[in-house]
Amino acid sequence: MMIRYASYFIAALLPLLLFRWFAPVSIGEIDFWLLWLLAMLLVSLPVVYAEIALAYRSAEAPLAGMQKLTREADVSTFWRSFGWLAALVSVLIAALVISGASTGILAALTELNSVPNVPSFAIAAGLMVIAVLLSLLGVAPLPIGLGLMLIGLLLGVANGLPNIAFAMTDVSLSEWARAVALALVSVGAGTGLYWFGQHLVSKQTVTAVGADNHNAQKTTRNSAAQVYRATKLVLPIWILQLVVGVVALFISGMALPPIGQLLYWVGVLFVVSYLLHYSTQQLAHKFGLLVSVVLTFVLALLLVVAIPTNWLVGILVIISSIAVLLLSVFAGWQMKISHLRKSLNFGNEAFYNLWRVAIRLIVPLALLLALIGWVMQWLS
Repeated sequence: MMIRYASYFIAALLPLLLFRWFAPVSIGEIDFWLLWLLAMLLVSLPVVYAEIALAYRSAEAPLAGMQKLTREADVSTFWRSFGWLAALVSVLIAALVISGASTGILAALTELNSVPNVPSFAIAAGLMVIAVLLSLLGVAPLPIGLGLMLIGLLLGVANGLPNIAFAMTDVSLSEWARAVALALVSVGAGTGLYWFGQHLVSKQTVTAVGADNHNAQKTTRNSAAQVYRATKLVLPIWILQLVVGVVALFISGMALPPIGQLLYWVGVLFVVSYLLHYSTQQLAHKFGLLVSVVLTFVLALLLVVAIPTNWLVGILVIISSIAVLLLSVFAGWQMKISHLRKSLNFGNEAFYNLWRVAIRLIVPLALLLALIGWVMQWLS
């Protein structure tokens, strides 16, 4: 049951986790909100459609699925790098969030006069060890994490919401860059998480039915082909992202009481465990489970201990943008049109044509403009 809702948990959780690093200094920038809504429609939505379509077509997790799809499309193995980059992005998100958690926990303990005499990076390393151990539980920690985070946020709301002064400001490429980052990284588009979630659901369905019927897999696929619509999966995820994103923008400047902070960051720890679980499962396709757990742990630990938080943000922006660019170009230009049309199964041909224009032209152009905006912001 929990596996079926993993994608929805992720859609609700990622904005709460990541908006603080990409939201504007002044939450009241109306033009930023409008740019974010535009990026959600023109960039995030087509990319989530692409993930779900490729998940359905491959019937595998991202890393294994890309191998199958590149063989099917008879294209270069270069495109398989999306699977590796998606796994790396999940580890980067985990490292960034754990880095923030260590700082937040220290701040809360300081207010409670219970701060330990240890540096922040040591706490971050300890939290990462716990997260890796929790990752062995798979999807189970997600609802626990969401519950703890919501309780922490409700304690903050009880203290009062921040006052927001709305105003229009000058639109710039750096503002567009932050808007695209919110529309992609903060909602998980292009990370492969929704692809992976759909794979888990399909795998669970086939396994459950196949236990009683040796023809179950064929029957299940034939039945799914008759009723499957990508829109039934994508729109609930996208709408949930939109709603939670608006809430996250409103509360991103909210101050939490010490107990609220501790509950929130402990909840974050449970959520991070799923990101590490996802990365481990991708690497396990090549290296086996034990080696993959060790590789994920070592990489995450190095990132959280050796790299400053603001650098992690920059690395995450670059790697995730490259991953989404690869996904959009592969889905839009390399996949066979007939395969994607069947995988999306739109009720109207016009919707498919709109999606194809978006994934082939609008998404790559938007990403390139966003990268230019980030470079301009970093140089300034």
